[in-house]
Amino acid sequence: MYVGILLISCKNLNCEEMSGGPGLESLVDQQISVITNDGRNIVGVLKGFDQATNIILDESHERVYSTKEGVQQLVLGLYIIRGDNISIVGEVDEELDSNLDMSKLRAHPLKPIIH
Repeated sequence: MYVGILLISCKNLNCEEMSGGPGLESLVDQQISVITNDGRNIVGVLKGFDQATNIILDESHERVYSTKEGVQQLVLGLYIIRGDNISIVGEVDEELDSNLDMSKLRAHPLKPIIH
């Protein structure tokens, strides 16, 4: 189960004026979920980004999904993700996320994303 409100394509992250929608600026110091091109789901607090959409997450962890056991959360801490490896960025609804029992969630791992 993916918890998110706002999904932004990595191609539009720095195009606030062109897209008419919010860019990464509005997500700084907010908890976000990043799905990488290789299918990983990394959740953390957005601390910064640059023009190449490289992002810095603090208090981050990777959520590893399985159909046989609950979601594993691997602690990463301060983490940098290269912009060319980002597929989707989503704002996490922290209230909803905190009410989820990750040990009971089952899901197939995400497959790599091909652009």
